[in-house]
Amino acid sequence: MELRDIEIFLTLAEELHFGRTAERLHVSQARISQAISQQERRLGGVLFDRSNRRQVRLTPLGRQLHDDLRPVYAGLRDSLDRARQAARGITATLRVGMIPGNAHDLRGYWQAFRSQYPQWALRILPAQYHDPFAGLRAGAVDVLVTWLPVEEPDLTNGPVIFSDTRVLGVGLDHELAGRDSAVLEMLADFQHSNAPDVPDYWADSFVPPQTPRGHQIVRGPMSTATENTLALVSAGEIVNVFTSHTVRYWARPDVRWLPFRDLGPLAFGVVWRTETENDAIRALARVVKDLGPMRFDFTGHPPAV
Repeated sequence: MELRDIEIFLTLAEELHFGRTAERLHVSQARISQAISQQERRLGGVLFDRSNRRQVRLTPLGRQLHDDLRPVYAGLRDSLDRARQAARGITATLRVGMIPGNAHDLRGYWQAFRSQYPQWALRILPAQYHDPFAGLRAGAVDVLVTWLPVEEPDLTNGPVIFSDTRVLGVGLDHELAGRDSAVLEMLADFQHSNAPDVPDYWADSFVPPQTPRGHQIVRGPMSTATENTLALVSAGEIVNVFTSHTVRYWARPDVRWLPFRDLGPLAFGVVWRTETENDAIRALARVVKDLGPMRFDFTGHPPAV
């Protein structure tokens, strides 16, 4: 198979739909059908069950080929990327995972790093807030931008990159929607979202487990994505604490935002695995330290770096 034919096969195995595969790869459906038919003739077997017009399915042969080809294809792509980078004088790539969703606000740091250290490419990737340090430990990212504190024996805390105030999100029909601001005591009367596989101390630093008067803040429905949490807020099933940049990046007409009067700013820093620290990680930490932390507030307008 040619590399493009492998890409077509793997994409169709993921989408299970000829139209979506053609749209994603910017080719015609006829090109997809032709490539798959050629692969099946060469192999002497059927890769996809096409009995359902709306959606195809992998056959056992197709599943076996998919499982064998996927890591090979990923390795080929990585090898080609490294070769292209080497041709441009780039010796390695530093991957930064972002738990907060405001990577655009932090572009001054990224630009400074690229300008000062052209021998290293910089890739900014989204990171999950459930099981938050799994990406670092699995080697999927080299540095993580996350809220603090991080108290993990195998991780190193670098400098603070920004701090952000917090707001309470409530649905438009919620009884708190008429308020101009929020206090922590309000949270005792309503459920808050929860997330799986999160260290207690880390979750509690974002939303304390109790109000100032000692009432429990109940962790309710599980959520692993901001969009899902906002949907629960909009439906009135929960109220939820967010950082203020969420107001800009996930603006919704069905959610009202109340700034907190008694909940201080939350610091975000760069964190990495101690045993994988290298020159590129130290260089990014120096850039962040030299430029200093940004500060956000409920207006959502950060100062320029």
